[in-house]
Amino acid sequence: MHVVVNAAMSADGKLSSKRREQLAISGSEDFDRVDRLRADSDAVVVGVGTVLADDPHLTLDDPARRTRRREVGEPDQPARVVVDSRARTPADAQVLDDAASTYLLVSEAARRKRRAELARDGLEFVTAGEDRVDLPQAFAALEREGLERLMVEGGGELIFSLFEAGLVDRCSVFVGPMIIGGSEAPTLADGEGFLEEFPELELAGLEQLDDGVVLHWDIEA
Repeated sequence: MHVVVNAAMSADGKLSSKRREQLAISGSEDFDRVDRLRADSDAVVVGVGTVLADDPHLTLDDPARRTRRREVGEPDQPARVVVDSRARTPADAQVLDDAASTYLLVSEAARRKRRAELARDGLEFVTAGEDRVDLPQAFAALEREGLERLMVEGGGELIFSLFEAGLVDRCSVFVGPMIIGGSEAPTLADGEGFLEEFPELELAGLEQLDDGVVLHWDIEA
């Protein structure tokens, strides 16, 4: 399995303001880069916090990229994966529509009644962990389903948890020309934070897009 974390953050490392509302940090050039990265992935992964805050669709915009996927025997759209320990994803969330298949990663704490309320064609539940999703176990289940190239689009809690579990292979970040500030504003990696044995990154490349820069790091094993 190959896991790529992709995000856009301000120059001071924030994903959004303390209101946790989606901000246009990057522009059209970076949007196209993200669409290209999605097209090369088997699935796009987000945490439930991102679904609740932004209601993303997580689908490809470029029809030509959908066509190329179909020509090589892949679905038009990559699958969508939501890490949602207690099945809090709204029933009308865009990630649950029929544009692409969706996997909901839940824990044993997710109520059966709630799962039944969300059940529909194209949605599969993966249960891993007792109170919170066991990410290594859940990702192993996705790999058994043939989802080997995963693109993670946030948020900060999920990204930290993936680094903590040693599941990240590459991290690509667009750094935009703006300052957001705020101690309560989400950052690239939130969660409890590391106190020792910090993940080490090796710079693999950089490129200037829009009015910012994209940094690509490989994660050292």
